[in-house]
Order: sequence, then C-alpha cells, then structure tokens
Amino acid sequence: MRRFHSSMKICRKTACVGLAALMMLGAMSGCGKGEPETRDELPGVGTSGDASDAENEKFDEDSKEVKQKTKQIEGLIDKYFYFDEESDKREEGYYDGIMKGLDDPYSVYYTKEEYDRLQEDDSGSFEGIGATVSKDMSTGVISVVKPLEGSPAEAAGLEAGDVIIKVDDLELTNDMELDFVVGHIRGEKGTNVDIQVYREGEEDYLTFTITRDKIETKTVAYEMLEGDIGYIQVEQFIENTPELFKEAVDSLQKDGAKGIVIDLRDNPGGFVNSVIEMSDYLIDDNEVAEGGSTKGLLLQTKDKNDAVMDEYKCEDGHSVDIPMAVLVNGNSASASEIMAGCLKDYNKAELIGTTTYGKGIVQSVIPLSDGSAIKITIAQYFLPSGTAVHKVGVKPDKEVELDVEKYKKDPEDHKNDNQLMEAVKTLD
Repeated sequence: MRRFHSSMKICRKTACVGLAALMMLGAMSGCGKGEPETRDELPGVGTSGDASDAENEKFDEDSKEVKQKTKQIEGLIDKYFYFDEESDKREEGYYDGIMKGLDDPYSVYYTKEEYDRLQEDDSGSFEGIGATVSKDMSTGVISVVKPLEGSPAEAAGLEAGDVIIKVDDLELTNDMELDFVVGHIRGEKGTNVDIQVYREGEEDYLTFTITRDKIETKTVAYEMLEGDIGYIQVEQFIENTPELFKEAVDSLQKDGAKGIVIDLRDNPGGFVNSVIEMSDYLIDDNEVAEGGSTKGLLLQTKDKNDAVMDEYKCEDGHSVDIPMAVLVNGNSASASEIMAGCLKDYNKAELIGTTTYGKGIVQSVIPLSDGSAIKITIAQYFLPSGTAVHKVGVKPDKEVELDVEKYKKDPEDHKNDNQLMEAVKTLD
C-alpha cells in the first residue's frame, strides 16, 4: 500500500466544536502522532511532465488573465473602497475563493490556525464545549448532532437537533462555512461562549452560556446487554478509535457475548486507516465479499479518470465469528458507511435502521509551505462488492425508523430505543 504525505480522511460536513472540523473520510486525514495515512505525492501532482504542452500553454494563458483581472480589482478597491480593510483578510479571501470556485463543499482552504485546530481535533483531545455539529449542505443550516457525554455542552442543556442561530455576537447565515462557526464556538478552557438555538417545540429561541473545558474524545463506549449481547457505540473514526474498538470487542467476547451490536448512528466518519483497521479486525482475510472478486478486499478508491488509486485489504489474520448487527441512520456518513458496507458485503452483520448519508468521496489534506493547508476531493470510493456510496448511501437490511417520542422519554433506557431492540432481536 502506498504511503501518503498529505493527509486523507472521509466524512460528512461535520465538526466537533472544541476540535477543528472533522470533515472529509470525515475525510482521509492523518496528522500528529501515528499518522493514519500520508501521501508523498498525489497521483498526477507535482511533476510538470504530467501535462501536455498544449495544457501548459493554456494554463499559462489563463493564469495571465487571472493576474490581470485580480490587479484591476485590487486597484479599484484601493481607489474606491470606503471602509478600512485588512490586507491579511483580503489575502485569505483569495485562497478561500479559489477553493469555493471548485463548487465542492468538501474542498476548502485552512488558515494556519484552522489547520492547527484540525490536527488537534484528530488527536482525540481538545478544548471547547464538547458537541458534534453538522451543516446541512442543501439548506446551510448548522445544528447540533449530539453533545458528548459528560461535556459542558451536555451539562448546559444543548440537545441533538438544536439549530444554532447565534454564537456570542455572531449571527449565523446560511452561507457561513462550518469551520468558521466552529472557530467561534471553540476556545480556551475556562472561557464562556453564549449559544442561541432554535429548538422544535419551543416558542422562543433558547440561549445557553457554556464554559469551555478540555475534552477527551472517548470515541468508543461498550457494555453487555441482557441475553449476553454486546453493545459497542462508535462516535467517530480518529486516531484512538481502533485501539478502543478492539478492546471493546475482545472484552465483550471474553465476557461471553453471544452476539455484538455495533452502533454507527450519527457517526460522521473520520480516518480511512482507522475504519479499515477496525473492519479488518472483524472480517476473515480469506473470504470474498458477495458480488466481489478479490479476496479480503475492504475498499477501493478511483481517481477522476476512473483509474484505481488504492485497494485496502484484510491483512491482520483476525476475524470475529459471532453474530453481529450494525445500527445506521441518515447521519451515518463516510467512514461509517465503509464499515457498515464492508460488514454487509461480507455477510458478517445485518444492518438495522435507515439509509446512510451517502458520502462516498475522499479528501486529502495537503499542508502548504506557510503552515496553512487545503483539503481537496481526490477520489471516489467503492465497497468490496464494487458498489458506489456517493449520493446513494448504504441501505439497511431491515428499515426501522427510530421512535423519537419513546426514545426521548429516557434515552438511557435501552428498551426505549426500538432500533437497538430490533438489532438485539436479530441476534437472539
């Protein structure tokens, strides 16, 4: 398998506030200790000989036009713009504009500060309020996916589904980038942030004053349910997730679990390498997926020319051979869809819930020389069966809508979670 110098991730447009944004396979990204996946050079990038003379000539011509027009606009700004302006902000706006011109919500520019926060997020600890937020790409609305257990956000009373209207003095608009809003919510431990939200059923907006704290991201939680059914909840796929997941699987099996439910609901994605390592731990290296042709294949990525970039295969020699079920919903995205899809294709688990989000593209985070970075879509991924996920999602084997009213009565009582109870039933 090739190694990458730029970081790669896979996930929906989601972020953990207090961390930077978890986007891409959530992204494929790898920063900090134990880099998940790095590329020395992206295919077709970095060698001038890749382009034809005609293409290079056209690029040079286009570049001249852009420079001339930019110079003209700058001259008009300097001559006529009424307000004082900061050259740094203007410069950052150019870079943002280049990425926005791609018309891809997942391809973005990170300032040095934003890139630093992104790396901090991926490490598994951060300072903030401790809540996952998401931007609906069709409406521009930013809402709370869920507050982390034991977090300041949870203690203050934020709830899943709350639509964020205002952060301190910043009134949100639909065209605001998720990273920009997250940057206002997160901050140093001990400082306060006021968050105003719209909550369905409430006549007026609700305002919460939340004191930021250091948040340790425990991405995996597990317990033994009645009937010796193990339950594992995976909140996202970052650096520490595979180790925690394997520990959960091993502990439950050691305690006599007759089956395992893996809960990927509301999981926005994360590192490719993390989800591959976790899926590999469950699937036999010598098996072939239904509809597939390659033994142990977990994931295949293809570039814009439909050429295969990478194939990820089982290689750890470990598998889990007890019945499994996977819970998914419309917020299960990217890396979550890879795990759910792999287990479905290999007939290792039955999927229960609703169709997943449908993010089947891969982004690479590429550092720039001044400490900033860009994140750019570089590939589409395909499941072991050859199935594409993008804009389609992964359909469950059994469609079960969550009974929200019953669940809200007491979320801690598993019997109020009809999707979970249905999954347990399949393992009896």
